[in-house]
Amino acid sequence: MVNNTHPVCVYLGEALGRYGFGNGHPFSTQRYEVFRDAFNQLKLDQRVDIGEPKIADQEMLELFHTHDYVELVKQKSKTGTGYLDCGDTPAFIGVYEAGSTVVGTTVDAASQIMRGAYKRAFVPIAGLHHARRDIAAGFCAFNDCGVVIEHLLNHHGIKRIAYVDIDAHHGDGVFYSFEDDPRLIFADMHEDGRYLYPGTGKIEETGRGKAAGKKLNIPMPPNADDSLFMQIWPRLEDFIRRNKPEFILLQAGADSIHGDPITHLAYSEASHAYATSRLCKLADEACEGRLLVMGGGGYNLNNIVKTWTAVIEALVDSSR
Repeated sequence: MVNNTHPVCVYLGEALGRYGFGNGHPFSTQRYEVFRDAFNQLKLDQRVDIGEPKIADQEMLELFHTHDYVELVKQKSKTGTGYLDCGDTPAFIGVYEAGSTVVGTTVDAASQIMRGAYKRAFVPIAGLHHARRDIAAGFCAFNDCGVVIEHLLNHHGIKRIAYVDIDAHHGDGVFYSFEDDPRLIFADMHEDGRYLYPGTGKIEETGRGKAAGKKLNIPMPPNADDSLFMQIWPRLEDFIRRNKPEFILLQAGADSIHGDPITHLAYSEASHAYATSRLCKLADEACEGRLLVMGGGGYNLNNIVKTWTAVIEALVDSSR
């Protein structure tokens, strides 16, 4: 870790950029490369500290994932053949190590925030929110969101975590894994599942058992723009504030930006910058500034550049 000269840490490194499925796949390693280049060209590296990728060990992965599933990914990683699920998430040689690096880096970011080294952090290749405990899904081999939630609950004694997701796709791997856990305050604005994978996240899904009322799903219509985002956002923010989180996670997927090739929302990067700024303010009020942002999805390279750099600028401007 670089000397802590800034309140915001951004994680960069080739090991983190290796998570991807080839240049013919929507989730390619080019996503990281174009972000890194723009980050440096905009001189954002002079406004934040840079964190190095970390790799999760098997014990860390199994905070969330089943032992049998982790072993399966290990085996598939050696051959690079077949799928880790029913056909969405192909194996590639090294997928175990690449996926473990996403998890380890996200967990390290949360740990650095918890020990007070930083107020906020951003991990670009992160927010793999579809993987379930026992299977991959939607380009996500491991679910770093799920692992970091378990890590914060079990190793740092956090009692209430807010997970906010503005990716176009519903964060189903997080939602259903913690659907009955009242410690996870879940709020997700996503494209209506009638039009987009994974088809979940109905407004009626508000949690089960002791977690009833602790989950908020807001399906957005196709072509929803910044004005509708701004109109709906206060509902989400008020929901999080009422539940008094001790740590906030934001999955800031850029696939909800206009022009993404596989989704149908029409936000601009202004919505993501606004959400980030508002959550910084809420984090300062409720949980000592603790906010970790994960890059999430996004398959239009220009949108990735615009959105993730706007999010980082919002983190920096809101952390002075």
